[in-house]
Amino acid sequence: MNTPQHHHFTELFAQLGLPTDNPDIGQFLSAHRPLAEGIALADAPFWSTSQAAFLREKIVEDADWAEVVDQLNAALRAA
Repeated sequence: MNTPQHHHFTELFAQLGLPTDNPDIGQFLSAHRPLAEGIALADAPFWSTSQAAFLREKIVEDADWAEVVDQLNAALRAA
């Protein structure tokens, strides 16, 4: 039986090709929040084409990554 894998922000940031240490993650979130309500996470202007595709794919697939992608979405929408 396959058990779902739980990913962390650092792993997601690594998959996105971004720095993975906590200060850099915090700086990224601060620089890009708040993300406007009408913009889907994957459509945000700061993603590269491949980053946006990864995010979109993981949400659509409801993959193991979906939970941490949802957490990123929430973090970027926080004031």
